[in-house]
Amino acid sequence: MISLSALDLSLAALLVLALAALSWRMQLGLGAQLLIAAARTVVQLLLIGLVLKTLFEHIDLVWVGGISLIMLLAAGREVMARQQRRFTGWWGFGMGTGAMFVSSFAITILTLTTIIGTDPWYTPQYAVPLLGMMLGNTMSGIALALDRLTATAWQQRAVIEQRLMLGATRQEAIADIRRDAMRSGMMPIINSMAVAGLVSLPGMMTGQILAGTPPMEAVKYQILIMFLISAGTGFGVTAALWLASKRLFDERHRLRLDKLGTPKV
Repeated sequence: MISLSALDLSLAALLVLALAALSWRMQLGLGAQLLIAAARTVVQLLLIGLVLKTLFEHIDLVWVGGISLIMLLAAGREVMARQQRRFTGWWGFGMGTGAMFVSSFAITILTLTTIIGTDPWYTPQYAVPLLGMMLGNTMSGIALALDRLTATAWQQRAVIEQRLMLGATRQEAIADIRRDAMRSGMMPIINSMAVAGLVSLPGMMTGQILAGTPPMEAVKYQILIMFLISAGTGFGVTAALWLASKRLFDERHRLRLDKLGTPKV
Protein backbone atom coordinates (compact mmCIF):
# COMPACT_ATOMS: atom_id res chain seq x y z
CA MET A 1 0.00 0.00 0.00
CA ILE A 2 1.35 3.44 -0.98
CA SER A 3 2.00 5.53 2.13
CA LEU A 4 0.76 9.13 2.23
CA SER A 5 3.01 11.90 3.50
CA ALA A 6 2.05 15.09 5.34
CA LEU A 7 2.66 16.98 2.09
CA ASP A 8 0.12 14.79 0.27
CA LEU A 9 -2.52 15.53 2.88
CA SER A 10 -1.65 19.23 2.82
CA LEU A 11 -2.32 19.37 -0.92
CA ALA A 12 -5.77 17.86 -0.34
CA ALA A 13 -6.37 20.37 2.48
CA LEU A 14 -5.72 23.22 0.03
CA LEU A 15 -8.85 22.17 -1.86
CA VAL A 16 -10.91 22.58 1.31
CA LEU A 17 -9.36 26.00 1.91
CA ALA A 18 -10.19 26.99 -1.66
CA LEU A 19 -13.80 25.90 -1.12
CA ALA A 20 -13.99 27.92 2.11
CA ALA A 21 -12.63 30.97 0.29
CA LEU A 22 -15.26 30.51 -2.43
CA SER A 23 -17.96 30.30 0.22
CA TRP A 24 -16.72 33.53 1.79
CA ARG A 25 -16.60 35.25 -1.61
CA MET A 26 -20.18 34.19 -2.39
CA GLN A 27 -21.33 35.12 1.15
CA LEU A 28 -22.78 31.65 1.75
CA GLY A 29 -21.90 31.65 5.44
CA LEU A 30 -20.44 28.13 5.19
CA GLY A 31 -16.73 28.91 5.25
CA ALA A 32 -16.26 28.81 9.02
CA GLN A 33 -18.37 25.65 9.37
CA LEU A 34 -16.39 23.96 6.62
CA LEU A 35 -13.02 24.81 8.19
CA ILE A 36 -14.17 23.74 11.66
CA ALA A 37 -15.49 20.45 10.23
CA ALA A 38 -12.19 19.86 8.41
CA ALA A 39 -10.20 20.55 11.58
CA ARG A 40 -12.44 18.19 13.55
CA THR A 41 -11.93 15.53 10.89
CA VAL A 42 -8.16 15.70 11.26
CA VAL A 43 -8.11 15.73 15.07
CA GLN A 44 -10.81 13.09 15.53
CA LEU A 45 -9.36 10.66 12.99
CA LEU A 46 -5.85 11.00 14.39
CA LEU A 47 -7.18 10.32 17.88
CA ILE A 48 -9.26 7.33 16.79
CA GLY A 49 -6.21 6.00 14.96
CA LEU A 50 -4.24 6.01 18.22
CA VAL A 51 -7.17 4.49 20.13
CA LEU A 52 -7.67 1.72 17.58
CA LYS A 53 -3.96 0.91 17.60
CA THR A 54 -4.21 0.36 21.37
CA LEU A 55 -7.45 -1.61 21.07
CA PHE A 56 -6.00 -3.93 18.44
CA GLU A 57 -3.07 -4.68 20.73
CA HIS A 58 -5.24 -5.24 23.85
CA ILE A 59 -8.57 -6.88 22.99
CA ASP A 60 -10.92 -6.24 25.90
CA LEU A 61 -14.74 -6.04 25.99
CA VAL A 62 -14.69 -3.15 28.48
CA TRP A 63 -12.56 -0.97 26.21
CA VAL A 64 -14.56 -1.87 23.10
CA GLY A 65 -17.80 -1.14 24.98
CA GLY A 66 -16.42 2.17 26.23
CA ILE A 67 -15.47 3.46 22.79
CA SER A 68 -18.80 2.21 21.41
CA LEU A 69 -20.65 4.23 24.05
CA ILE A 70 -18.66 7.36 23.21
CA MET A 71 -19.47 6.89 19.52
CA LEU A 72 -23.19 6.50 20.33
CA LEU A 73 -23.31 9.62 22.50
CA ALA A 74 -21.45 11.68 19.90
CA ALA A 75 -23.84 10.49 17.17
CA GLY A 76 -26.82 11.34 19.39
CA ARG A 77 -25.53 14.87 19.86
CA GLU A 78 -25.02 15.34 16.12
CA VAL A 79 -28.59 14.17 15.41
CA MET A 80 -29.89 16.87 17.75
CA ALA A 81 -27.52 19.56 16.49
CA ARG A 82 -28.54 19.20 12.83
CA GLN A 83 -32.28 19.76 13.35
CA GLN A 84 -33.85 23.14 12.66
CA ARG A 85 -36.55 22.57 15.28
CA ARG A 86 -35.67 20.02 17.91
CA PHE A 87 -37.49 18.73 20.96
CA THR A 88 -36.70 20.51 24.19
CA GLY A 89 -35.04 18.86 27.18
CA TRP A 90 -33.63 15.35 27.17
CA TRP A 91 -36.12 14.23 24.52
CA GLY A 92 -34.14 16.07 21.84
CA PHE A 93 -31.06 13.99 22.64
CA GLY A 94 -32.72 10.80 23.83
CA MET A 95 -34.93 10.04 20.82
CA GLY A 96 -32.17 9.79 18.26
CA THR A 97 -29.72 8.17 20.68
CA GLY A 98 -32.21 5.55 21.80
CA ALA A 99 -33.25 4.71 18.25
CA MET A 100 -29.62 4.32 17.16
CA PHE A 101 -28.83 2.16 20.18
CA VAL A 102 -31.70 -0.23 19.44
CA SER A 103 -31.06 -0.51 15.71
CA SER A 104 -27.30 -0.10 15.18
CA PHE A 105 -26.08 -2.00 18.24
CA ALA A 106 -28.52 -4.88 17.74
CA ILE A 107 -27.63 -5.34 14.07
CA THR A 108 -23.87 -4.98 14.73
CA ILE A 109 -23.91 -7.62 17.48
CA LEU A 110 -26.05 -9.94 15.34
CA THR A 111 -23.60 -9.55 12.43
CA LEU A 112 -20.51 -10.15 14.56
CA THR A 113 -21.91 -13.24 16.27
CA THR A 114 -23.79 -14.98 13.44
CA ILE A 115 -22.65 -13.67 10.03
CA ILE A 116 -18.96 -12.78 10.33
CA GLY A 117 -18.41 -15.03 13.36
CA THR A 118 -15.32 -13.38 14.84
CA ASP A 119 -13.69 -14.95 17.90
CA PRO A 120 -14.18 -13.23 20.25
CA TRP A 121 -17.24 -11.53 18.79
CA TYR A 122 -16.10 -8.10 20.03
CA THR A 123 -12.79 -8.20 18.15
CA PRO A 124 -12.16 -4.45 17.63
CA GLN A 125 -10.81 -4.90 14.08
CA TYR A 126 -14.34 -5.80 13.02
CA ALA A 127 -16.58 -4.44 15.79
CA VAL A 128 -15.50 -0.79 15.86
CA PRO A 129 -15.46 -0.08 12.07
CA LEU A 130 -18.75 -1.92 11.57
CA LEU A 131 -20.47 -0.06 14.39
CA GLY A 132 -19.03 3.22 13.13
CA MET A 133 -20.50 2.71 9.67
CA MET A 134 -23.85 1.69 11.15
CA LEU A 135 -24.01 4.70 13.48
CA GLY A 136 -22.84 7.18 10.85
CA ASN A 137 -25.47 6.25 8.29
CA THR A 138 -28.27 5.72 10.83
CA MET A 139 -27.44 9.10 12.34
CA SER A 140 -27.87 10.84 8.98
CA GLY A 141 -31.18 9.11 8.29
CA ILE A 142 -32.63 9.88 11.73
CA ALA A 143 -31.50 13.52 11.61
CA LEU A 144 -33.14 14.06 8.20
CA ALA A 145 -36.34 12.28 9.23
CA LEU A 146 -36.78 14.12 12.53
CA ASP A 147 -35.99 17.47 10.94
CA ARG A 148 -38.60 16.85 8.25
CA LEU A 149 -41.20 15.68 10.78
CA THR A 150 -40.87 18.61 13.18
CA ALA A 151 -40.57 21.28 10.49
CA THR A 152 -43.60 20.00 8.58
CA ALA A 153 -45.67 19.56 11.74
CA TRP A 154 -44.97 23.19 12.61
CA GLN A 155 -45.88 24.41 9.13
CA GLN A 156 -49.06 22.31 8.94
CA ARG A 157 -50.17 22.73 12.56
CA ALA A 158 -53.55 24.15 11.49
CA VAL A 159 -54.22 21.13 9.26
CA ILE A 160 -53.28 18.71 12.04
CA GLU A 161 -55.55 20.46 14.55
CA GLN A 162 -58.45 20.39 12.07
CA ARG A 163 -58.04 16.64 11.67
CA LEU A 164 -58.04 16.21 15.43
CA MET A 165 -61.24 18.26 15.74
CA LEU A 166 -62.86 16.03 13.11
CA GLY A 167 -62.18 12.97 15.25
CA ALA A 168 -58.84 11.70 13.97
CA THR A 169 -56.41 10.16 16.45
CA ARG A 170 -52.96 11.65 16.87
CA GLN A 171 -51.44 8.88 14.74
CA GLU A 172 -53.98 9.44 11.96
CA ALA A 173 -53.57 13.23 12.08
CA ILE A 174 -49.83 13.03 11.44
CA ALA A 175 -49.63 9.83 9.37
CA ASP A 176 -48.89 11.49 6.00
CA ILE A 177 -46.25 13.76 7.56
CA ARG A 178 -44.60 10.76 9.19
CA ARG A 179 -44.54 8.88 5.87
CA ASP A 180 -42.86 11.84 4.14
CA ALA A 181 -40.31 12.05 6.97
CA MET A 182 -39.62 8.32 6.64
CA ARG A 183 -38.97 8.72 2.92
CA SER A 184 -36.60 11.62 3.60
CA GLY A 185 -34.64 9.58 6.14
CA MET A 186 -34.35 6.55 3.88
CA MET A 187 -33.57 8.39 0.64
CA PRO A 188 -29.76 8.70 1.12
CA ILE A 189 -29.19 4.99 1.72
CA ILE A 190 -31.58 4.00 -1.08
CA ASN A 191 -29.69 6.29 -3.47
CA SER A 192 -26.37 4.84 -2.31
CA MET A 193 -27.56 1.28 -2.89
CA ALA A 194 -29.03 2.15 -6.29
CA VAL A 195 -25.77 3.57 -7.68
CA ALA A 196 -23.25 1.32 -5.87
CA GLY A 197 -20.82 -0.12 -8.40
CA LEU A 198 -22.46 1.78 -11.26
CA VAL A 199 -21.78 5.41 -10.36
CA SER A 200 -19.69 5.11 -7.20
CA LEU A 201 -17.40 2.64 -5.50
CA PRO A 202 -18.35 2.68 -1.79
CA GLY A 203 -15.71 3.69 0.73
CA MET A 204 -15.20 0.37 2.47
CA MET A 205 -14.78 -1.51 -0.79
CA THR A 206 -12.36 1.11 -2.12
CA GLY A 207 -10.31 0.99 1.09
CA GLN A 208 -10.05 -2.80 1.01
CA ILE A 209 -9.00 -2.81 -2.64
CA LEU A 210 -6.35 -0.14 -1.97
CA ALA A 211 -5.10 -2.27 0.94
CA GLY A 212 -4.67 -5.26 -1.38
CA THR A 213 -7.82 -7.29 -0.71
CA PRO A 214 -9.01 -9.31 -3.75
CA PRO A 215 -11.78 -7.32 -5.51
CA MET A 216 -14.46 -10.03 -5.21
CA GLU A 217 -13.84 -10.40 -1.48
CA ALA A 218 -14.11 -6.62 -1.08
CA VAL A 219 -17.36 -6.69 -3.08
CA LYS A 220 -18.88 -9.34 -0.78
CA TYR A 221 -18.06 -7.31 2.31
CA GLN A 222 -19.49 -4.17 0.71
CA ILE A 223 -22.76 -5.94 -0.17
CA LEU A 224 -23.03 -7.11 3.43
CA ILE A 225 -22.38 -3.60 4.75
CA MET A 226 -24.93 -1.98 2.42
CA PHE A 227 -27.64 -4.42 3.48
CA LEU A 228 -26.83 -3.92 7.17
CA ILE A 229 -26.79 -0.14 6.86
CA SER A 230 -30.13 -0.07 5.05
CA ALA A 231 -31.71 -2.26 7.74
CA GLY A 232 -30.18 -0.26 10.57
CA THR A 233 -31.23 3.05 9.06
CA GLY A 234 -34.76 1.83 8.38
CA PHE A 235 -35.32 0.44 11.87
CA GLY A 236 -33.68 3.46 13.50
CA VAL A 237 -35.72 5.99 11.53
CA THR A 238 -38.94 4.07 12.23
CA ALA A 239 -38.26 4.00 15.98
CA ALA A 240 -37.26 7.67 16.14
CA LEU A 241 -40.32 8.82 14.18
CA TRP A 242 -42.64 6.71 16.33
CA LEU A 243 -41.25 8.31 19.49
CA ALA A 244 -41.31 11.81 17.97
CA SER A 245 -44.88 11.47 16.68
CA LYS A 246 -46.00 10.41 20.14
CA ARG A 247 -44.11 13.26 21.79
CA LEU A 248 -45.81 15.89 19.61
CA PHE A 249 -49.14 15.14 21.32
CA ASP A 250 -50.28 14.78 24.91
CA GLU A 251 -52.31 11.93 26.39
CA ARG A 252 -55.54 13.69 25.30
CA HIS A 253 -54.39 13.73 21.65
CA ARG A 254 -53.76 17.49 21.60
CA LEU A 255 -50.95 18.90 19.45
CA ARG A 256 -48.22 20.31 21.70
CA LEU A 257 -45.76 22.29 19.59
CA ASP A 258 -44.47 23.99 22.74
CA LYS A 259 -42.35 20.84 23.13
CA LEU A 260 -40.29 22.04 20.17
CA GLY A 261 -37.57 24.61 20.64
CA THR A 262 -37.11 27.78 18.64
CA PRO A 263 -35.77 27.30 15.11
CA LYS A 264 -32.03 27.47 14.45
CA VAL A 265 -30.81 30.24 12.25
